[in-house]
Amino acid sequence: MQLTQFTDLSLRLLIYLARLPEPGLATISEIADYHQISRNHLVKVANSLANQGFIMSTRGKGGGLQLARPAYAIGLGEVVRRTEQNMNLVECFDIPSNQCRLIRNCFLKATLYEAQRAFMSVLDKYTLADAASLGANAELSSLPTTTPPLT
Repeated sequence: MQLTQFTDLSLRLLIYLARLPEPGLATISEIADYHQISRNHLVKVANSLANQGFIMSTRGKGGGLQLARPAYAIGLGEVVRRTEQNMNLVECFDIPSNQCRLIRNCFLKATLYEAQRAFMSVLDKYTLADAASLGANAELSSLPTTTPPLT
């Protein structure tokens, strides 16, 4: 399973805001520059996150983005569920449009469904506050820390 770029940017924007000192305001340009990502993409992400109640946006001088709730009250699973448009790992998970010819003799669907539930279960264990402080986690230190810029 691969999360969409939209969900990835949503999580990165929220983590950035969670790491800010109070009052926790940041601009789109500041976040885009920090992550070396497209400002235009980030505007769309910020609008969606604001509409869903994850962040608040204040216009004008001294304005910016900030979390709408404390970081400990925002679950990573909640963010992923609300930003991913399609959580179907395979075609047969989408019953209305399923055209799979193997469905009658499929022994894989239940296993994949269990794996997807396990994936979300792990995300549900963590909050935005946890993700914002995971940088010191030794287990994750072997993961690549640089990504190509998005344009």
